Amino acid sequence: MYRVFSFVKRDFKRWTRAPVNMFSTLVMPIAWLMFVGLVLPVRSDYENYLDFVTPGILVLTMMNAGLSAGSSIMFDKTLGYLNKFLALPVPRESILFGKIIFFTIRGLIQATIILIVAILIGASIHGPEYYIIMYAILAVFGLTISAIGTTVSLYMPDFDTYSAFSSMVTMPLYFASTSLVTYDDMPRILQIVSTCNPLTYAIDALRDIADGVIPLLQTAVLLLILSIVLALCIRKFRIVTIK
Repeated sequence: MYRVFSFVKRDFKRWTRAPVNMFSTLVMPIAWLMFVGLVLPVRSDYENYLDFVTPGILVLTMMNAGLSAGSSIMFDKTLGYLNKFLALPVPRESILFGKIIFFTIRGLIQATIILIVAILIGASIHGPEYYIIMYAILAVFGLTISAIGTTVSLYMPDFDTYSAFSSMVTMPLYFASTSLVTYDDMPRILQIVSTCNPLTYAIDALRDIADGVIPLLQTAVLLLILSIVLALCIRKFRIVTIK
């Protein structure tokens, strides 16, 4: 774990040394929060529509951070840092886990800022148990997306290709979830797509917590996806780094 957190510390230093990058990633989620949460009409089954959309914005923030893990490993590979790390007397998987853990932590920090903004503009405040479980769900989802982003990047030939992939999937995944509407408001085909979307399970889990329900099913699905993706990621990383 010490070796893993050495790589986490390295990426954290890179992130904090570029304040523009730190805050630029918050612009879109905050814009969505304010313009969607405050402008769209209040739903009949929610006293405050902001409470309905905030879980989706938090999950979107974690997704953006997680997909950045793939960009980061592409940069390290392109600039030659990855080969230097592989020459160190540490297990090669520590490089991979350090990357995934850092971008999960980064996503949680950004989600905290988004949550504070949501509360300041009118979102409801819940008890401490809500936020403990909420962060646990976001952490599992963050690890899942970071692992997915890293795995996909290992299959991509260059940074531009991965950047195109990331831009292509972000908004479709967000809209093809329960971020803005419930299942009942979706057409049948979108309901089917939404049930296959990991964002849906994370968003529904956060809403269930607010209603006092423990989201066992959603958490189990996210943990299953995480286990599968991590296994694929480790296998592909070993293949790539042996060459």
